[in-house]
Amino acid sequence: MKSNNKDLTPAKTSEFRNPQISKDTPVQYIKGVGPARARLLERIGITTLQDILFYFPWRYEDRKNLIKICDLKYGADATVMCEVESAKIITTRRKRMKIFEVTFADETGYLKSKWFNQAYLEKYFKKGVKVILSGLVKGNLYSGEGLEMDNPDYELVGTEDRLIHTSRIVPVYKATEGISQKQLRTLMFNAVDSASFLLEEYLPGEIIERNGLKPLEWSVSEAHFPEEYNDIDSLNKGMSPAHKRLIFDEFFLLEAGLALLKKRETLEKGISFGDGGGLVDKFLKQLHFTLTSAQERVLKQIRSDMKRNLPMNRLIHGDVGCGKTVVALISILVAVENGYQACLMAPTELLAEQHFTNIHKMVEALGLNVLLLTSSSGKKAAGHVSDGSAQVIIGTHAVIQEHVEFKKLGLAIIDEQHRFGVVQRAALRRKGANPDILIMTATPIPRTLAMTLYGDLDVSVIDELPAGRRPVVTKTFFSSQKEKIYSLIEGEMSKGRQVYIVYPLIEESEKLDLKSAVDGAGALKNMFPEREVGLVHGRMHHDEREAVMASFKSGDVDILVATTVIEVGIDVPNASLMLIVHAERFGLAQLHQLRGRIGRGGYDSYCLLLAYHPFSEDAKRRLKAMESTADGFRIAEEDLSIRGPGEFFGTRQSGIPNLQIANIIRDIDMLEIARKEAFDLVDADPVLKKYPLVREALQKKWMGRLELIKS
Repeated sequence: MKSNNKDLTPAKTSEFRNPQISKDTPVQYIKGVGPARARLLERIGITTLQDILFYFPWRYEDRKNLIKICDLKYGADATVMCEVESAKIITTRRKRMKIFEVTFADETGYLKSKWFNQAYLEKYFKKGVKVILSGLVKGNLYSGEGLEMDNPDYELVGTEDRLIHTSRIVPVYKATEGISQKQLRTLMFNAVDSASFLLEEYLPGEIIERNGLKPLEWSVSEAHFPEEYNDIDSLNKGMSPAHKRLIFDEFFLLEAGLALLKKRETLEKGISFGDGGGLVDKFLKQLHFTLTSAQERVLKQIRSDMKRNLPMNRLIHGDVGCGKTVVALISILVAVENGYQACLMAPTELLAEQHFTNIHKMVEALGLNVLLLTSSSGKKAAGHVSDGSAQVIIGTHAVIQEHVEFKKLGLAIIDEQHRFGVVQRAALRRKGANPDILIMTATPIPRTLAMTLYGDLDVSVIDELPAGRRPVVTKTFFSSQKEKIYSLIEGEMSKGRQVYIVYPLIEESEKLDLKSAVDGAGALKNMFPEREVGLVHGRMHHDEREAVMASFKSGDVDILVATTVIEVGIDVPNASLMLIVHAERFGLAQLHQLRGRIGRGGYDSYCLLLAYHPFSEDAKRRLKAMESTADGFRIAEEDLSIRGPGEFFGTRQSGIPNLQIANIIRDIDMLEIARKEAFDLVDADPVLKKYPLVREALQKKWMGRLELIKS
């Protein structure tokens, strides 16, 4: 994007401070923006003046210390004050690129700088003009003499009201293509300097005083352009007084919203489910295993919730293979034996199909009518839901489509909640008269994240695996060690065991050099001609896929080549080895989920991670974590540490506000303090009658979703 003089100097305060400007003013009407730049800013989530004020730096650079040219060191970042000695524009022969080259000097020496395709700078850099430069010091590649800075940040001394790019602690923002770091920083400075007065102090005074918090306006200004606090390490760690206030605010508004949701549910009437009816007892008698004490404990919590005449809102999570599905199924039977329908919503057709197959088999002896409802099911299936003939409905988001009506929905179960938003959760609740809601996730959730994402829910943890589960030995291999891998596979099959081989793609991709499941299955048939090799993937028809999985489960297939469709739902105790090809490409939670398919039969089991170089530091951490622990909660903590809270659990989909500056790992102590303050405030004033500014701040932060959410 073309720069001009407005990018060189900050705006005067009077230019910003006018009665038409408010926090909700669209960004394009802010001085120095306009429609084209507004479109660029929208890419990074900035659409209003308030968005600008709360778009904080992701790091800081210390440019306070001015040094002499003679003290510059090759390869170091430095800030120097100097004077323009000469300037010229060089046009390259090949690409006709214009290079603006300036020779600077101070009393100790000379320094050259180049700016590419910015010939307009010639009118500012006149001989004798004093300039402050900040950038990386390089050698001159052509002459081999002297030092240079390419495209340094600069400020013309004497033409600025205040220096914002040099001679201070400088904020660094996450920019986007088309708008430079310097342009973004100038825009931020103008907005903060001239419009931070619009920020109202919404927190009650006693909370501010009790927690030693700084004023909001000061904190926003200091977080962008530190003036009073110059400890660069504390700033970069988010530990300055300004950061403390802003982190507290983010957590407070998040937790106050969750507190309101939880409070509202205590005021709503739900369904009171009674004991008896016989279905649960019949089901427990036909089970070929005994429930763990953790399953029993969680079931007791659920039964207690279902007896109350308040809507249940409970989250169940636990490690891979801990038995959540059985707990969910028993909860379904409680609803059905009380004359209600129950539904289970899964994020994909494949997962819905697997739940349908497993649950159908488990309850067919009880004579229940179980229905699979997906987007391709048709009107007939929807009719069975509305007339009540379908007692248990397993489906995708199709269950919340407008044309689907339940006759008497009593219990709604959401599987893999992080893939659904609060909009879908609320829509599911509206399908009945405040049905009980049970949420399941196969991803163990670190305490910090459970508190953040599900602060409005009661949480149950199934922290015990069924008897007979053996620890799985996990080891990383590389392409040079394939013979060792094939030997281990043959060794397990010679004992009568079976093997999973998981690939990231169905067919070879030209863009990504990944080994495909289809090609892999062909190669394995040639390598092990005496063995039966099966193939399953997401593009196969449901019946065809089920037939292959059934053959594997019965022992007719020795090696099952698969994509991640086997991540959930298939239980083959005789499978003792899993090879994950291109393991460096998989997420940590997914690797752990896949590993959970083995170690179920009381045999020594092995998970082999075949990784291909080159791979990232994050991939290295994931592989190391898999080798070092099989504890799902430790895996989840490490995954959260690697990916960060926003990406780990898809907070964009979860419906809660994004965290801009707070970090739930680093700032857990602050989260707990803010949570207590928020819940205490809502408990004392559930409609925030005494705190209208808190209510207004909440509505802005939650973008109206507090009105929508009923679950």
